[in-house]
Amino acid sequence: MRVLFKTSYDQDIDLLVLPGERMRVGALIALAILAPLLLSSYYLSELAIFFSFALAGIGLMVLTGFSGQVSFGHAAFVGIGAYVHAVLVARGVPFPLALAAAGLLAGGVGAALGRAVSAMHGFYLAIATLAFSIVMETVIGAMEPVTGGHMGMPVPGIALFGVALEEAWQQHYLYLAVLLFFVWGVANLMRAPTGRAMIAVRDSETSARSLGIDVRSAKMTAFFVSALIAGVAGGLLAHQLQYLSPETFGVGMSLKLMLMIVVGGLGSISGAIFGAVFVSFLPNAIDALRALMPDGLVSQAGLESFIFGAFIAAFIIFEPDGLHGRWRKLRLFLETYPYYKRATFIRQKRYLKTGRFR
Repeated sequence: MRVLFKTSYDQDIDLLVLPGERMRVGALIALAILAPLLLSSYYLSELAIFFSFALAGIGLMVLTGFSGQVSFGHAAFVGIGAYVHAVLVARGVPFPLALAAAGLLAGGVGAALGRAVSAMHGFYLAIATLAFSIVMETVIGAMEPVTGGHMGMPVPGIALFGVALEEAWQQHYLYLAVLLFFVWGVANLMRAPTGRAMIAVRDSETSARSLGIDVRSAKMTAFFVSALIAGVAGGLLAHQLQYLSPETFGVGMSLKLMLMIVVGGLGSISGAIFGAVFVSFLPNAIDALRALMPDGLVSQAGLESFIFGAFIAAFIIFEPDGLHGRWRKLRLFLETYPYYKRATFIRQKRYLKTGRFR
């Protein structure tokens, strides 16, 4: 097993501690930077959509993975950000200001929702957020003078500081920069007192209260940060969709985001990235699977949602730590072979016994 001998206090606050982690992350960033030289415009556009979903997944990870609040309506915040950003850009607001306003407005709505549901847990919280998503879809559809209603609205192109970013490689670098900024920001937030308070609330609300943590405030902060990131992701995603309709940001997208963080691995930023990769390739796998299914089954409505739900259930039962947890196990196996013990990762409850008394 690798042992890290710390020689300075700065190593206690490093985001990437092990040299191998720095090499892997550096290689991925370098590969993303060189992607325009290796991929065509079509694949760069697909990569931009992947960046947008990865950003939305990180936002949901802050809420569900780090603060323990389940949300089945997170697509509503993505939709709020997409519509606000598209409307502001269409009225001549500069791209950076429109994107910031989209994130802040989505964050404000998230904080209001967080305050309203701060006393809910588990099933009741999931139903409340799902109802919120349905209500927001109806509201967006009813605001026809602004959003175009259910007929939808076109999204203007990207113009940054007076320069139109029409090429796919230009948008690729913009989306990559935004994603890396929020990854860095969330990683630092989770080490700050605010992030540690969220994690404490997730593990045990009773213990968190006994330590003087304002549980309600921590939940509201988690909703605000999560919705803000989702709103920014929605603003970026709008330019890739090029045309918005309320149905795009419905229950299906919320289920996809939940699948992303569960499959990727709850409680880690890497899990959101792994999950985004998995969800990006899943539609292609479903299309390939349709060719092997009977015609009567293929024509059934809701087949894709059923497969998404089946994947969530399978990972919860057989691999609750997700792809990130599987990667940790594989890495430990390679580092400790032949001394690896099968009982190293015994599943344990994350909460204290006192956390059951709410």
